[in-house]
Amino acid sequence: MFFDSMLGWFSLDMGIDLGTCNTLVCVRGQGIVLNEPSVVAVKKGTNIVLHNGNAVGLVAKEMLGKTPGNITAVRPLKDGVISDFEITEAMLTYFIRRVHGRRRFVRPRVVIAIPSGITAVEKQAVFHSALQAEARRVYLVSEPMASAIGAGLPIREPTASMIVDIGGGTTEVAIISLGDMAVSESIRTAGDNFDEAIVNHMKKTYNLMIGEQFSERIKIELGSASAVGPETTMEVRGRDMISGLPRKCIITSEEIREALLEPIGKIIDAVTHTLERAEPELAADLVETGITMAGGGSLLRGIDKVISQATGLPVRLAEDPLTCVARGTNVLLENLEELKEALESDVDEM
Repeated sequence: MFFDSMLGWFSLDMGIDLGTCNTLVCVRGQGIVLNEPSVVAVKKGTNIVLHNGNAVGLVAKEMLGKTPGNITAVRPLKDGVISDFEITEAMLTYFIRRVHGRRRFVRPRVVIAIPSGITAVEKQAVFHSALQAEARRVYLVSEPMASAIGAGLPIREPTASMIVDIGGGTTEVAIISLGDMAVSESIRTAGDNFDEAIVNHMKKTYNLMIGEQFSERIKIELGSASAVGPETTMEVRGRDMISGLPRKCIITSEEIREALLEPIGKIIDAVTHTLERAEPELAADLVETGITMAGGGSLLRGIDKVISQATGLPVRLAEDPLTCVARGTNVLLENLEELKEALESDVDEM
């Protein structure tokens, strides 16, 4: 313990939200210091990262869909879990070194948020990737718990708090009381599925192929879960699937809303299923405390409204929902020794 505290003077303990779309890193005492896309550019057919290992994050994301034949821009996490071990390790190493700077002679302690529904094998993959990426000690915390802490919910009180965190690869739903998750559900339907639904809509309706970055733009500008304000239009450019030539068309916010019905329906089902499994006393608390939403997917216009209509509960958006998980890991870093006991089932030192 004394040795670890002495090392703390020389190292920067970090909290990492290892997301499918973005990775956020916070440092104890400093808050969030890095927010980059979870993308790595490598030489095709290898795991060699371009530009001396620096083609990671925003630099690599700008290459998505635009790389020549000998380069591949890879997203090494899929549905919230590692799909490519070596590239994830390279990405984590880059982010940790970038934040840790010249303190490389002392490796940091790291808290990493992971989806609550992943398997033991997937947990081990995250743990070993972090160790290989120069972490001294690794703690894993479930995303809904970290998100609830970051959103400022009273998780240690004998009162039910409900969090719905819609990320890029997974949606985490949990009811928390007395510092633990009483009921939880994790589904692999989230923001990426919104993008995929838009891509499929453009193919079926307009025979137009668009890239994932353009579909994300459409989601942000036109996407909604319910009618909110006046309907708007947008010019979309892509490749004609019949002629193979570049083409453009005009789409409306109404048709994008219809395209998103299926993935939104799956998220609503996960929320209602979690509520159905809650104990009566917890359900009674939620009538007053309601549901808190976090994650980038919760920024979709009107999604709070449709969840409130489906459940009959008040729904509020957390402050700065994109950073809730990262801020939760930062709170854990600040109170690691104290919260390890309170959250023993959620923070694992492996």
